[in-house]
Amino acid sequence: MPAEILITENVGARWIDELNKKFTVALEPELWKSPDKIKALLPGCRALIVRNQTRVNADLLSAATKLEVIGRAGAGLDNIELPAATAKGIVVVSTPDQNSISVAELAIGMMLGLARKIPAANQHAHGGGWERQRFVGTELYGKNFGVVGLGRIGFLTALRARALGMNILAHDNYISPDAVAVAETRAEMLGLDELLAQSDFVSCHMPLTPETKHFFNYDRFCRMKPSAFFLNLARGEVVDENGLIRALQEKKIAGAGLDVREQEPPAPSALAGMDNVILTPHIAAFTREAQDRVMAAVCQDVTAVLEGRAPKNFVNFQKPKIKL
Repeated sequence: MPAEILITENVGARWIDELNKKFTVALEPELWKSPDKIKALLPGCRALIVRNQTRVNADLLSAATKLEVIGRAGAGLDNIELPAATAKGIVVVSTPDQNSISVAELAIGMMLGLARKIPAANQHAHGGGWERQRFVGTELYGKNFGVVGLGRIGFLTALRARALGMNILAHDNYISPDAVAVAETRAEMLGLDELLAQSDFVSCHMPLTPETKHFFNYDRFCRMKPSAFFLNLARGEVVDENGLIRALQEKKIAGAGLDVREQEPPAPSALAGMDNVILTPHIAAFTREAQDRVMAAVCQDVTAVLEGRAPKNFVNFQKPKIKL
């Protein structure tokens, strides 16, 4: 008998145990690498739970004859072809807020690491070195923190930067100047070129859409200060990595911190050899607290849909519209 719930990526065990009390669950953490195998298992499934690596597209969903709900354990939806799911009457639920604090904290951590050259100094000291003058850094206090995208994560990151005594500059075409996020962070709303020219740190918090792919390219990096640093904890494809590498090599900017990459896992790149670049393997949301909140929310919403109730964090509609 096929499982009612198919999970194609690694998720926390505690909430899966809760699902197992009510449904049959198949947890296959490496299944995301084999779309054909997912497609073969989908016909008998009522629910599919994924992170960001499973590509849930129209072709995959063509096999989903009984699927009622897709649970996205995370905020971004760029790996789910939402129109295809909606056309088939499948509810899509996500976790838009549950990992926001963890992402914001890593952004601040990366900024501190770049400003104080912590990774390079750590490696140097571990090797027995003590050349202090090699690691003269810069304070965050009084510097301009530029946020591109003042949504939930951008807002929480800006609040923390404000607490460090930074001036908040923000660019977001979809937020009102009198929004709470602007008032709480005391952000100065600017056009993109103004923000790039004035910021000492630029932090990207934009979703990936056809309009934002390669939004940050060589030309835009050249509009930043040569002393400025760039952070991306949003989506890798928002950045043209070749343009970023060129900007770093030509010293158009001072350094970068990347938690996400244009291709994941990434191919070998010049970024890995740069001591003014911090690279982490898409871990922004990977804290125990955030992952517990994420899995609690997605499992509770999937359960609600399968039991005929409305989920809390639905993206398209509350109840399946497929003919079961």
